[in-house]
Amino acid sequence: MQTSLPASLRRLSFLAFAALATGRLAAQESTVVLPDYVTTATRTPAALTTLGTAVESISAAELARMQVLGLNYALAGIPGAPSAASGAPGGVTSLFLRGSNSNQTLFLVDGIRANDPNTDYQATLGGLCLGACDNLEVSHGPQSTLYGGEAVGGVIAIRGQRGRGARRGSVALEAGSFGTIQGAASVQAGDEQGGYTFSLSGGHTDNERANNAFDSASYALRVDRRVSAKVAVGATWRGFIGAYGSPGPAIGWGANDPDNEERESNQLATVFAEFTPAPGFSSKAVLGGQDRRYESFNGTSTTLVKNRRAVLDWQATWTANEAHRVTGGVTAEANHTRNTGFGDINRRQKLLALFVQDEWSPLTNVFLTAGLRSDDHDSFGRATTGKATAAWLSPGSRWKVRASYGTAFRSPSFLDLYGQSSYYVGNPDLEPEKAKGWDAGVDYFFADKQGMLSLTWFDTRISNLVTFDFAAFPSTVQNVGRARTRGLELSGKFTLPGAVEVRVAGAHLDADDVTNGTRLLRRPRLSGSLDVWKRFGAFSAGTGLVVVSDRMDVDAVTFATIAGEDYTVMRVYGAWQASERVTLKARVENLLDEKYDQVHGYPQPGLGAYAGVEWKF
Repeated sequence: MQTSLPASLRRLSFLAFAALATGRLAAQESTVVLPDYVTTATRTPAALTTLGTAVESISAAELARMQVLGLNYALAGIPGAPSAASGAPGGVTSLFLRGSNSNQTLFLVDGIRANDPNTDYQATLGGLCLGACDNLEVSHGPQSTLYGGEAVGGVIAIRGQRGRGARRGSVALEAGSFGTIQGAASVQAGDEQGGYTFSLSGGHTDNERANNAFDSASYALRVDRRVSAKVAVGATWRGFIGAYGSPGPAIGWGANDPDNEERESNQLATVFAEFTPAPGFSSKAVLGGQDRRYESFNGTSTTLVKNRRAVLDWQATWTANEAHRVTGGVTAEANHTRNTGFGDINRRQKLLALFVQDEWSPLTNVFLTAGLRSDDHDSFGRATTGKATAAWLSPGSRWKVRASYGTAFRSPSFLDLYGQSSYYVGNPDLEPEKAKGWDAGVDYFFADKQGMLSLTWFDTRISNLVTFDFAAFPSTVQNVGRARTRGLELSGKFTLPGAVEVRVAGAHLDADDVTNGTRLLRRPRLSGSLDVWKRFGAFSAGTGLVVVSDRMDVDAVTFATIAGEDYTVMRVYGAWQASERVTLKARVENLLDEKYDQVHGYPQPGLGAYAGVEWKF
């Protein structure tokens, strides 16, 4: 029997305590400021000091400071969120939050889901740029009680912020390696009566390989208007358009295809209204829609996937007093998927969900949350989930101990249920995949909200996994798979002596296919990231590091399971504020020119240098 922690776990623990020690020394010099509240974990504004859920947040200002635009690269700073891209920037990218499958993580965009079992986000993840007014929040662990299906590993929420203050904006242009040229523009303003934000970014890169160019545009708009003292309304529109030359693997079957191309258009829009008839009662209704079109061309034929979704989400919150708050609501969705590829899908689905959540503080510095939800799908039936969390905050509000337990599900896809081909037939009797997960952790908060450090242990067990039955002819799918993911997550952001800002994230993960007794593919046992930044008067400079080790992959030539390569990727970036309005920027990606694949056979770009200018108005 093993009596000590694995070496990688010990290293994570040592890093946590070392970071805590230096962070405590630096608390008085800190320039890092935590957000006043986050919203994804409870659907309502809640302080980080009261939550029993492990939550990460990255603001638009932090992403701009690190010169990070892509969503995929932003998530590298989240513990337990490794990704695997089948190609260079713009390629289809999978995410394994807490070791879950990519289709078991829910993306929320401006309050509505961007994915379901039939609508994936993998092309968008590989190319979408975050807007200048976007905040990113990640709630770890099963979250179906508040958000429904696919929230097994957790929820990743992108939310455009309300415009505030006098009108201000920026225009930026950047060029560099691999024929890259890209630009961005943003503007925002707001007062008590309303506001607006708008951002636009995009450009072109050739990447390194033949037929591997990527062109994209990302944009986000939000407008707000206060109609009266009790009513506020608004609207959002967000889109991503991308065209990616997809040469396939660099080795093996189908290597270096000169013709493959992928195109994606993903549009999401909402209108919302907030109503506060009394001091203790508020409600919000969101009416949203999504239109996604994905095309894959192989040189002779095109596969087309169309996804359309209509959403109505209403929630009401009753605040009895400072210690008790109840939130409940209804979510209704209708979606239609047309897929001309494998399975020949042309199906519609409706769902209706009811949820309720109780937040209660029975004692000073004790915070409890419990919730239930029922989702009724007209395709496969009902799924009921629940969640409970607890947190204790120490006197002085410096330490928090927390724990959570929740259940979640993933709906079977239309392909799983109804697909038809010469060698495959769907199974209409499938049940949803189910998950049960718990975690426990401790958070340390620096004085005056100037940073925090978190350590979390988690354990999630997934059953009813949909797996192929190759023994049948034609082949089909059935609910027989089981998996377990568990590990340790470390995250922190704080300031060291000398006003050096630090973001650190790390995870040790065991992700196993319990049915077959094997490890799940492309989940690194150890992963981590570090970003360090400092200002020197008009100059500023930073460096970032991403480390991934000990993972399994599939050989691109033999298709056998192999040990994936370890890799360490380093970047540096800097800026010079030439005047009040003009800033010159430069960055070097993959500084060590690491030769590596996130997916075997699909090489990542080598060293690249980029320079640009930003003008603020």
